[in-house]
Amino acid sequence: MQEPIGQGGMGIVWQARDELLDRRVAVKCARPDDVRAAQRLMKEARYAARLHHPNVVAVFDYVTAGDACWIVMEYVPSRSLAQLVAERGPLCPQEAGSIGGQIAAALAKSHGEGVVHGDVTPENILVTDDGVARLTDFGIARALWSEVTQTGTHTTTGTVRGKPRYLAPEVARGRAADAKADVFSLGASLFAAIEGRSPYGEFEHVMGYLARALEGHVDPPQQAGPLTEPLTALLEVEPGKRPDAAEARALLTRAAPPPAHIQQYVQEHLSPDRDARETLRLRRTLALPSRTLRLGRTMRGRRRALTVTATALAVAGLAVGLALFGPWGFGHQGGNGADAKPSATVQAGAMGDARSADPCKVLDDASLSRFGHTELAPTYGKLNRCDVLVQSSGGDEIADAEVDLSSDLQHFDSSVPVRRVGNVEVASLKRDGDQCLRFITTPDRGQIVVNGKREGAGAPDPCALSDAAVDHAVTVLDQGPVPRRSAAWPANSLGRLDACALLDPAVLKKVPGLQQRPTDRGFADWTCDWASPDGQRAYVQLQFTQDNDLSDNGQPAQIAGTASHVAPKEEGDDSCVVYTPHRTFTDSVGGRTIELFRLTLREQGQPNATVCAGAEALAGAAVQNIAKSMPGK
Repeated sequence: MQEPIGQGGMGIVWQARDELLDRRVAVKCARPDDVRAAQRLMKEARYAARLHHPNVVAVFDYVTAGDACWIVMEYVPSRSLAQLVAERGPLCPQEAGSIGGQIAAALAKSHGEGVVHGDVTPENILVTDDGVARLTDFGIARALWSEVTQTGTHTTTGTVRGKPRYLAPEVARGRAADAKADVFSLGASLFAAIEGRSPYGEFEHVMGYLARALEGHVDPPQQAGPLTEPLTALLEVEPGKRPDAAEARALLTRAAPPPAHIQQYVQEHLSPDRDARETLRLRRTLALPSRTLRLGRTMRGRRRALTVTATALAVAGLAVGLALFGPWGFGHQGGNGADAKPSATVQAGAMGDARSADPCKVLDDASLSRFGHTELAPTYGKLNRCDVLVQSSGGDEIADAEVDLSSDLQHFDSSVPVRRVGNVEVASLKRDGDQCLRFITTPDRGQIVVNGKREGAGAPDPCALSDAAVDHAVTVLDQGPVPRRSAAWPANSLGRLDACALLDPAVLKKVPGLQQRPTDRGFADWTCDWASPDGQRAYVQLQFTQDNDLSDNGQPAQIAGTASHVAPKEEGDDSCVVYTPHRTFTDSVGGRTIELFRLTLREQGQPNATVCAGAEALAGAAVQNIAKSMPGK
């Protein structure tokens, strides 16, 4: 705790420092009356934590200590709307309208997520020095109100809780606060900001406001100018005649368009194209595989598959200040790496033994639940990968937080923000359309790549998703090295093999121009690349991966007696990809999973039929060498 920055009915609000993540936060203490109130408060905090919008103050954490509940929130240097009016007097309609339009946008977002604020007041509207408005305390006060009691079929409340100056008439009459009540309270807050008083008038005792609310007596605005019509609509006594939050935003912004810098702020924080070109340039230099989620279709009984499109881009453009280094030694221990135990001297944050490092244990689906329903996907692609899938209320996958363990260390120049957290460093790349990359560098020169991805508008912001995943990961890494897998790789798993050992020089020699020695090894030797000296004429990649269905991965084919799939031109006109299953098993969350290898062959200038024939021959050799490597062979 650093210093108190506010005080209200729930107690003191502190500015504090999150020592682990090295960031300023605001911490609010609430003391619920009983266990049920504490449970309601936690529920409301969870709802609030799911909201991500440029005009909403984010909720980070919820902690209980004795009879106190602490809510950890984003720190926003600002003053409340109530403070602004107290310091400067009533606001002009233009300024109030700009603030109101932003808060209406925040309410439209929250109502679309099924979250009612329940206490929209000038005290809960924060305004920065440059006019950005943020709404805070979603559901917190409402959660602490007296429990509604049931008597027969009638619902009664002993008291009406809230701030009567801004209370919707229907709430004063005993109805639960809902989305339309939030809209009225916004109108009442803006009325007070412009007129200097409540729309119910001025009274010495709160019962005067409550009586006017019960009567539905609302004063018309006198100083609102262009906001007169919007405020009259927002303060409509009958909820059915009142606009919803999205309509309120349209009314307010038409009457008082926000300044250009406010429009730019919102656009930058909502636009999926923000900084896309710059980040795409970095991604191309990184030569990272492109991955596309198959979203928008419902599959019962199994996870959706993932399409992995590998790209072999030449590593160039070092002028942007990014260099590739690797491979690193910890992927080459030999033997059964998954059986290895981390040394007691392995420092916090370290990758440690590659084959036993568990990417799923630096992820947590519960920590991402504010973005929607979340599901851990431990076998959603490569063996060094784990995902948390985010689903809409209808069950469609709308976003993905992907974690990949990597031995290809990336370095960044000063244009990429890098921060140190404990023994690791976190680099944050700019958003690339619907994807957002973060790189966690471990002290033993490994890297954890976090990629937040979303499917179109309405899904969570990909950078918010990445940052939330990183927050959990660095918390884990502050306690020790990357956690180990719960069990060693089974004796018949590809996880025990070296991909580079499955294609011998005699087989590779059949590809004209190809070097017989590997040009790159992936994490834990689960991927191996061979290429021609120029990197263009010929290229082969063998990669161990996982899927739940291969039926749409090309054409069925028999490869050395194994039912496989061949995908001509999947990586370009001169390419062919072969998917060959090795074993089928049930993963840790009960999903049927196929462990397989994916072989890619590219031969510049060759007919595709010739390329596919070569790819099938290479895959056949790999099948035979895998069989020789298995126990009993």
